[in-house]
Amino acid sequence: MSDEEWERFLRESVAGTAGAPVEPSARAREVERRLRERPGESTGWRTYAPARPRPRPRRRTGWYVTGLVAAVVLLVVGLFPEQVVGWFGGSDGGRDGAPLAAESEGPREAPGAEPALRPTLAEPFRGSPAVHWADGAAGITVPPAEATGWMDAAQVERALRQSRDFLVAAGLDSRVLRGERPTKAIALLNPHQKDVQEYLRTALSSTAPSPETNPLLLFSRFRTQQARLVGEVIKTRGRLAYRQGKRGAVEVTADVTFVYPVTPAGDGGRDAEVVRTIVRRKVVMSWDDPAKVSTEPGTMSLVSYALDMTNGGCAAPTGYFVPPFGTAGERPADKAHRVDPYDRSKPIDTSNGTTVTRNGCATATRS
Repeated sequence: MSDEEWERFLRESVAGTAGAPVEPSARAREVERRLRERPGESTGWRTYAPARPRPRPRRRTGWYVTGLVAAVVLLVVGLFPEQVVGWFGGSDGGRDGAPLAAESEGPREAPGAEPALRPTLAEPFRGSPAVHWADGAAGITVPPAEATGWMDAAQVERALRQSRDFLVAAGLDSRVLRGERPTKAIALLNPHQKDVQEYLRTALSSTAPSPETNPLLLFSRFRTQQARLVGEVIKTRGRLAYRQGKRGAVEVTADVTFVYPVTPAGDGGRDAEVVRTIVRRKVVMSWDDPAKVSTEPGTMSLVSYALDMTNGGCAAPTGYFVPPFGTAGERPADKAHRVDPYDRSKPIDTSNGTTVTRNGCATATRS
């Protein structure tokens, strides 16, 4: 061997030759052996899998927290019942209370009980089923119109709309409520119906009307010297229905309850007394065929009308509602005769006013 070949041999012995096999380490040989004995998904020998922690026993803190919260809730309810009811919509004058669906047919039962909360100037309907009723004309349901009698569908729709207009003009007009003449309502009445025209003349001019000529049978009125409305909202609930009447007329029946919150006229204090006068009226109106009945366009005849009221006075009629502020002007209550003024599932009392018994006025179960 030459000197040059000897030197190259020595260098390659120290540095190694490119492509020469490398002897695996003992650790690598052990890992390779284990993989051959356990076939499956291979795991790199440099990978790291942390050990799973042992499950710790659960502490029963949930029951303690639940019990503590329940105890606090019961304490708050016991100390502040009215505020708690208000949080869930029971004390609001119709804004937070869940609104009822429109009354499309006669209810089968009275509305459920409300929290026994006293009405206030800020919340005149709280503690009453009326808190869930619609405001004003929105609470009077008008059914879909179909051709009936001498009218086609468009004419029936107009008759229904004007029938509701009459109820609004008679029971919701602010001027009529202050005792002024119900001009808009009268304009919708057939001027050729002599008995109704005579009733209007007597009822609206007499200072001491009889039960038969009481203007409250059709119109809602308060003496401004005695009572004033609380706010501008009047709650209503009711509906219109119609059918073919005599001589092909379209006969519309209205059954509507009005709730008027009032306070003494001279009491402007924050804690002034608030009374709800509750009025239910049933009015049957006939839109007659002008070819068969003397009438004027856009007017209807009255077939019948009846009134039932609570907190409106049960003494001799005066032509105005008389809210019983305190106990002035009211007869003793007859606790044996009890009525629910919000129960619209029963027929209206045909006595044309608050029921008066032998022992005094009927007792309202709620107002």
